Amino acid sequence: MVEVSHLTKKYGDFTAVSDLSFTIEDGLIYGFLGPNGAGKSTTMNIMTGCLSATEGEVIIEGHDIFEEPKEAKKCIGYLPEIPPLYPDLTPVEYLEFVARAKGVPSSELDEQIESVMEETGITVYANRPIKNLSKGYKQRVGIAQAIIGHPSLIILDEPTVGLDPKQIIEIRNLIKNLGKKHTVVLSSHILSEVQAICDRVMIISRGKMVAFDAPENLESLMLGEGTIEVKASCSKDIIEPVIASMEFATGYDIKEEDGGCTATVRIGSEDRQKTQAEMLRMFGEKGVPVYQITPVRASLEDVFIELTHGSSEPDAEEEEVEE
Repeated sequence: MVEVSHLTKKYGDFTAVSDLSFTIEDGLIYGFLGPNGAGKSTTMNIMTGCLSATEGEVIIEGHDIFEEPKEAKKCIGYLPEIPPLYPDLTPVEYLEFVARAKGVPSSELDEQIESVMEETGITVYANRPIKNLSKGYKQRVGIAQAIIGHPSLIILDEPTVGLDPKQIIEIRNLIKNLGKKHTVVLSSHILSEVQAICDRVMIISRGKMVAFDAPENLESLMLGEGTIEVKASCSKDIIEPVIASMEFATGYDIKEEDGGCTATVRIGSEDRQKTQAEMLRMFGEKGVPVYQITPVRASLEDVFIELTHGSSEPDAEEEEVEE
């Protein structure tokens, strides 16, 4: 388990991370989201012991990353956005170097290297120079170095950035499999990716946590949970008076289309299922030819935009890199 408490990081007058607190439970995959400059990379670098904090603490499996860095780092596997690869080495040579740096016993070296290469699908290229591998396989080598040594926590910073669609799917499936053996924290700008593989989503904006929950729970918090879309084969003049008379409708928009119209009706916190049935009854009584009534749910993208609107600070990440 990981506990981050009141974490703050300042660069002069700029605060990259502000009083950030959260707990990461074992055995789950966490998505870490935020606009550029929100403090994601700074937080990850602090969690892995690569960067100091101005205030706060990070406890990993009972070890303080600042007070007991050696013990805490044994629990972490880290893949930065730019994988720390040595291009002239082969994957086998590179993984042996990493394993020895992590303190893996010599008696376990060959077994662990073979295991992580098989798990990440790079065995076939084990003896080819890393510089000759594709972007996707270089990323696999980067993930292999993160998981060697059996760390309980894997932290991946933008693991699919720069990959083609096929490679993204392959790395995404690899991360899903990692989640069966490790706790995984990954940052990504691909919201569909986070939605597909993550059990929990953390969203930060301006260095502060603005949401932390399961993807489906975050979606249900949005206004879309109380919105119903109605399609009818009639004009706006026919359907609007009926909708306007509905006491549970807090607002609506109607767009006319060829052969009919579409109405988006906002119903606040009313029970959607009950409300849909009542709407259908009212349309039937008034003779309005409705052929579809469906609830509208917010997507994770809607949630992200709503919670981080106007918070992008493109220069902030540059300040983090320079520190």
